[in-house]
Amino acid sequence: MFSGIQNTTPTDADLATQALAEEGSYRFPSFTAADAVTLGLSIRKRFRASSRHAKGKGLVISIQTIAGHTLFSCTVGDLGHASGIGDVSMDSWACLEGMMNVVRRTGHSTYYVEKGMSALGKTAKQMGIQGECRINGGAFPIWLDNAPCCPIAIAACYSGSSYDDHHLVSTTIKDYVKKMLETQHGEPSMPIPSVPAAAGRGAGSEYHYQESEFTQQYQGEHE
Repeated sequence: MFSGIQNTTPTDADLATQALAEEGSYRFPSFTAADAVTLGLSIRKRFRASSRHAKGKGLVISIQTIAGHTLFSCTVGDLGHASGIGDVSMDSWACLEGMMNVVRRTGHSTYYVEKGMSALGKTAKQMGIQGECRINGGAFPIWLDNAPCCPIAIAACYSGSSYDDHHLVSTTIKDYVKKMLETQHGEPSMPIPSVPAAAGRGAGSEYHYQESEFTQQYQGEHE
């Protein structure tokens, strides 16, 4: 009777493939310190609006350059909250740093590494990921669209739930990149600056010829 029902639960290989596709799709046209702050606050806002936060779940967030410079850092929840429901521990930041080290080591999100290792049946030691690293979903590489050599930064959060943390960061990045692209497409082209004529040179000089030629070429390309 139930022979036609198939298990639709994604495998670890499926989840790894999806995470890898997200890394390739969510690429920034540019990324500044101001973008890091706005992105970090967006992650914080989404988590605070979630049912997990309503149940007392806490979170730590960090956005760093690939070299390790902190651009944004935030805690949601308290270790010693009077209600006793806050679960952010002193170990949370150490876990987060370990996750970001995995991204620096591999260039991939920790969720991709976690699910990819599980699909292959490999341990972190077998994959050469040792030292101060923690393989738990939630750390995501920030790539520039025109710089495929390496990520420029890392956005990460940690609450203890690998799937939820990865989903929170990846979806926030996806929506932020989409908004950036929509805004960018509405911007006007940069005008050519006006260069005053040099003293003692006439309109037929080589200087004026080069300036006129450049202007005509630029206008021809953008008509």
